[in-house]
Amino acid sequence: MIVEMRTTLVKPFAAKKAEEGFAQALPERQKLSLLGGFFHTDVGTLNQIIELWPYESMAQREDVQARAVKIGWPPDNREFVIEQETKILKPAPFSPPFKTGKFGNVYEIRQYIYQSGTIPKVIEAWIPLIEARMKLSPMVGCWYTEIGPQHQWVHIWPFQDAEERQRIRAEAVERKMWPPVTGEWLLKMENCLTLPASFSPLH
Repeated sequence: MIVEMRTTLVKPFAAKKAEEGFAQALPERQKLSLLGGFFHTDVGTLNQIIELWPYESMAQREDVQARAVKIGWPPDNREFVIEQETKILKPAPFSPPFKTGKFGNVYEIRQYIYQSGTIPKVIEAWIPLIEARMKLSPMVGCWYTEIGPQHQWVHIWPFQDAEERQRIRAEAVERKMWPPVTGEWLLKMENCLTLPASFSPLH
């Protein structure tokens, strides 16, 4: 399985309007393939909308996109958009199967860029620790880029609120079980806390 992650930066105060247009057009799009998640940023780079679309393969994605154009998808939101980025993500070996459902009110999306050729080392560093970390709180998934910004590592964590997030992170650090030691290969780190839309399958 792959996940398409689409990030759209919209003009200030336009996120709600863009979200409404998306929600209106979504039922027809869902007939082709199902949305995985839809969020807007609350902490981090503001006015970002993040979509997650899971597919069984690149072939399925290409087929769905060709059919989506015929039904007028994506909705026309050009008046709101500043920039857009699309990346195709492959799951790390330990990533749980992509599932939708109610997991939290706040979703933390962390994105790192590593040195070229070091993703296999990052995977090795995560493998001994991730099972114990996921006992503290679940992970939606962990992926690396196949298409899009290269050498990028993306992981998403749901929490009930920011307080729970802080408590769990503090416990993981105190128990010296997290995070994995990958700093020698890191080039860039980004993080945001996002809120799911009312229609988001991940919520």
